[in-house]
Amino acid sequence: MTPLLVFLGAGIGGVARYGISRWMMPPGGFDFPWATLLINVSGSFLITFLIGWMHTRGMSIQRQDFVAVGFCGGFTTFSAFSVETLRLMESGHAPRALAYVALSITLGLLAALLGLRVAPGHA
Repeated sequence: MTPLLVFLGAGIGGVARYGISRWMMPPGGFDFPWATLLINVSGSFLITFLIGWMHTRGMSIQRQDFVAVGFCGGFTTFSAFSVETLRLMESGHAPRALAYVALSITLGLLAALLGLRVAPGHA
């Protein structure tokens, strides 16, 4: 049953990622991967917050896998992050690429820490 839940969660997360990416795409096309940055940062927050919340409520490991491995795994986009960083570098925008990497890692870690801190039951 758990693999099916992970599969369903990943599908929902992937569709959510797709929707946000399309919604945030600027009319002129790609200039900076804002959608991917938002998705990775919010996904870093969500995975720690939701697992903490679910754990304090005694929810099953299957539900936790649905959220963490499934939804958050399908929602976050570090594979897209890598491709977009290389695209920025190859198009002569090395400073933008470095800023993107630094923002993604720093904000993602800070969002995960925040999610952990505000999760119910965390001391």
